[in-house]
Amino acid sequence: MAKITLNAPALFDLSGRVALVTGAGSGIGQRIAMGLAQCGADVALLDRRSDDGLAQTADFIGKANRRSVQIAADVTSAEALADAVAQTGSELGPLTLAVNAAGIANANPCEKMEESQYQTLMDINMKGVWLSCQAEARAMMAHGKGGSIVNIASMSGVIVNRGLNQVHYNASKAGVIHMSKSMAMEWVDRSIRVNSISPGYTATPMNTRPEMVHQTKEFESQTPMQRMASVDEMVGPAVFLLSDAASYCTGVDLLVDGGFCCW
Repeated sequence: MAKITLNAPALFDLSGRVALVTGAGSGIGQRIAMGLAQCGADVALLDRRSDDGLAQTADFIGKANRRSVQIAADVTSAEALADAVAQTGSELGPLTLAVNAAGIANANPCEKMEESQYQTLMDINMKGVWLSCQAEARAMMAHGKGGSIVNIASMSGVIVNRGLNQVHYNASKAGVIHMSKSMAMEWVDRSIRVNSISPGYTATPMNTRPEMVHQTKEFESQTPMQRMASVDEMVGPAVFLLSDAASYCTGVDLLVDGGFCCW
């Protein structure tokens, strides 16, 4: 029998890697940034929030004995993202990992929706992901080491949510999924992998506000597992797709939805 050289735990080790996470000040982006640090990565934290969300993330990362840098920036600005990637490189080292989690959600019947509501969401959810990936990939190409990018989409990019009037949001997330696949193919010969994660209903701060109690119960009852995901349950899928454990995965959209899309 041939000698087995596989070291499975090492496949998930991110030691020595440098990551950039957008939307790192709250919710899914914050928890993924924390999880990457626990797996050994140094992490640049980007968000446009004005509260102490980034500081909380940075504090957690420091206690995990990893380095971080806090960057206040808007993902709709190509210049700001280029500066953020440059700062990441100068303070932490060559960028090899990225998670683009910055996004917003709101709802309104299509026929009543103002163009400004549609455009603002599309600018953040679609244009913001495109610009982020562009800046991150340019850095990965420049240093020649390749890298891995994960974009946070949504099961709303695969199905239409019952009872939610959010045509713009659904379209934006469908766009993120297909954009990720397209980028994966454009950069497959540059050693850059691009994948997406499509969460189902998740207990983010936005979904756990007191006024959301009735809606939350609906989300849970519609999900086969009869509950929403915790934000922590998005960490494992992100680590997997970023790590060497997924070295043969590119152009994948990973549904993390409690079985929702099976029905």
